[in-house]
Amino acid sequence: MYKKAMAMTLAAALAGGMLAGCATDSAMVYSQGQTRQAQSVQLGTVISVHAVKREGSNNELLTLGGAALGGIAGSNLGNGNRANAAGAIAGALLGGFGAQAAQKSMGTKDAYEITVKLDSGRLISIVQDTDVQLEVNQRVRVLSGGGTDRVVPL
Repeated sequence: MYKKAMAMTLAAALAGGMLAGCATDSAMVYSQGQTRQAQSVQLGTVISVHAVKREGSNNELLTLGGAALGGIAGSNLGNGNRANAAGAIAGALLGGFGAQAAQKSMGTKDAYEITVKLDSGRLISIVQDTDVQLEVNQRVRVLSGGGTDRVVPL
């Protein structure tokens, strides 16, 4: 009974972690911390736009939950305390690695790699979500601040 309750608790925590772990690299979505802060603006021209894939991010809570569930499942293998302990360790490792791999593959998104020639002559490249359509030779603003850069139409 205890193991079943623990498994259900961890499953609920995993589901909550999945929802909380959804991040965006959108040019049009600002985090709470990015609002009301000055950003530097550079003007430039789009040189190229390439479709790329952005790998999903790792949520430590989900990885820990996968390890815990794997450990619980693995502890039911074998006869005796040592076999149960070995099964729990192996299950925890497999569960953690499995959860990590699933997050990276399930979280993969389409993105653009945008190369911009700034008016200063410097070339930069930024990868961001596909929510803003940009074309070669289009004039753009490159916004930078707080560790985040984005390319938006002028």
